[in-house]
Amino acid sequence: MGRLRKMEDTVSLHPSFCVWAGGEPMHFFGVFDGHGGPHVAALCKEQMHAILAEELAIAAEDYLAHRDEEGAEERAWRTALSRSFARVDALAPAACACGRVATAAEGACACPLSAGERCIIVGSTAVVALLVRDRVIVANCGDSRAVLSRGLDAVPLSVDQKPDRPDEMARIEAAGGRVLFIDGPRVRGVLAMSRALGHELLKPEVICEPEITITIRSDDDHCLILASDGLWDAISNRKACDIARQCKEDGILTRAHAAGSDEACRSSGGGAPGGHQPEPPCRHAAAVLARFALCKGSCDNISVVVIDLNVMG
Repeated sequence: MGRLRKMEDTVSLHPSFCVWAGGEPMHFFGVFDGHGGPHVAALCKEQMHAILAEELAIAAEDYLAHRDEEGAEERAWRTALSRSFARVDALAPAACACGRVATAAEGACACPLSAGERCIIVGSTAVVALLVRDRVIVANCGDSRAVLSRGLDAVPLSVDQKPDRPDEMARIEAAGGRVLFIDGPRVRGVLAMSRALGHELLKPEVICEPEITITIRSDDDHCLILASDGLWDAISNRKACDIARQCKEDGILTRAHAAGSDEACRSSGGGAPGGHQPEPPCRHAAAVLARFALCKGSCDNISVVVIDLNVMG
């Protein structure tokens, strides 16, 4: 939660959430940073992966019918992601803070933070990473970010969609909107990003179409970091990757040492020292990054996911 009064970020982790056309497992990871309330971020956490699995199943059929065409597979992935973001965006005005969508038949949700009415000012960023075979597919809408740790480099796999980005400002103005500089650039002086899910009041200037990158994995890839702007406003891409890589290396050594100690105890008839396993390195890295961002002065909600690419096939 950081230094804010409430938590509006969510994360969603679904390894092997579906099977792609060739029988390969696909893995889903997402970070969603809510604005104006937790409703749309909660909706993303609860439903984005399920909706995307449906769209990928449809896209797989189309890909198999056109697999001989150049770029057919990548087009299928892009179409599925774009359609999924659009479907979640369409559900956003009726979202409840628990991630449920109110329907006319069921009525409003009974949870304490129920919207009770259309959430036209509530929205969320969405950065989603899919892993399949040797590909990392990232779809981004807003200013959460995906960064790949490759060797000693930090490779951004998404670009923040800020209202003063020249292409985004031109698009906003072409839609009849304005970018006002009120504590930074904001759409109509309200929203500090140019794309997001929800925010019905700010359409058509604020759109839900994600920017998508597809990256071929390398043997030098250590991990993938997904995080909300609470991290990136305080820590550079390079520093975040350095910290994650060091935590991962230290964790591997710690686990190897613990395994050796356990084996030694078993050989001598003793019990396992300490009685517990060390924390998984990537979980530890995510926690360290969040704490470091707080120490560096971040005042926002902070959500971090670190994915070990050496174990995610």
